[in-house]
Amino acid sequence: MSFTELIDAYDWDEIQSRIYAQTTGDVERALGRERRSVEDFMALISPAAQGYLEPMAALSRRYTRQRFGSTLQLYIPLYLTNSCVNHCVYCGFNHSNDIRRIILSDEQILREVEAIKRMGDFQHVLLVTGENPRDAGASYIENAIRLVKPHFASISVEVQPLKEEEYRQLSAAGMNAVYCYQETYCKARYKLYHPRGVKSKFGWRLDGFDRMGKAEVHKIGLGVLIGLEDWRTDATFMALHLRYLQKQYWQTRYSISFPRLRPHEGDAFGGNVAMSDRELAQLIFACRIFDRDVEIALSTRESRAFRDNMASLGVTSLSAGSKTDPGGYAVYRSAAEQFAVCDSRSPSEVLAAVRGMGYEAVWKDWDLRLQPEAVGLPIR
Repeated sequence: MSFTELIDAYDWDEIQSRIYAQTTGDVERALGRERRSVEDFMALISPAAQGYLEPMAALSRRYTRQRFGSTLQLYIPLYLTNSCVNHCVYCGFNHSNDIRRIILSDEQILREVEAIKRMGDFQHVLLVTGENPRDAGASYIENAIRLVKPHFASISVEVQPLKEEEYRQLSAAGMNAVYCYQETYCKARYKLYHPRGVKSKFGWRLDGFDRMGKAEVHKIGLGVLIGLEDWRTDATFMALHLRYLQKQYWQTRYSISFPRLRPHEGDAFGGNVAMSDRELAQLIFACRIFDRDVEIALSTRESRAFRDNMASLGVTSLSAGSKTDPGGYAVYRSAAEQFAVCDSRSPSEVLAAVRGMGYEAVWKDWDLRLQPEAVGLPIR
């Protein structure tokens, strides 16, 4: 049974009600356990846990140190194209936006790589595209991977959902990880945010994670976009999804992210839900307490102060020096961004901040694997 079939067994409104019915006693029991279920996770992200942030932060920090040591991974995104067939209401690449559409050539990709390497000793690059299967599909992405492979130790992609054989094709070319955010698990309202384009197909996107697992992708990244639906409910469905994937594809590593909406081109949609820094910190602590092995990434969508504060409290990966437009490092420098960056520090400034906290920077990907063990779904 795929997660697309499994998700129909859970009612969004019922899960939301259960989260908001959690008590301080539920929170204390969750904190006292050695292994946490999704039910415990619900307690830790509930309003009842807001008075427990200090012990949650301490536990999150301890687990992170035990599992990942005093290191943080630094990575950089390389946007290959802003061409996109989708009409996502929250994205600057929306097909309806009147922006210059760019698909980088081989020569332009290599110019971007040269500029990135001058910025710092990056060994982990994240290749990002809009969704244009015809002009920037699997073959284009494979070619880009082969172009940049001599310059980086680890290559991740954040691209459109692909077929199982296409994920195998990219892995053979040198891809180490795939990041694909469901944005929201609220099936009833998903199409409000994705009205047209390939991304409007909820099941195709959600099934993509099973295709990644079957293709034996080394690492899979999940995420929800904060600002669409109730973040606590979305995060719970993501936790269910994570546990399902860990059970089905236990040899794969996993990463999670929870980007908050940022200003973008054609910004008519400002979001339905606001999340404070305190609430985002609560979610990060809860995720680390829930799963000690999962990697947690925090991008330059977030502020300098917040990223610095969270760097020692559960996060394992930080982007640095990011440009969110194709050709943004060297070729064009003025193409439309997918979203506005909040932390605009250079990689050297981020590195100095990390070292000032007593951490070392890891410029390449983590080399950790989960141990084979049965991971059940705690909510029936």
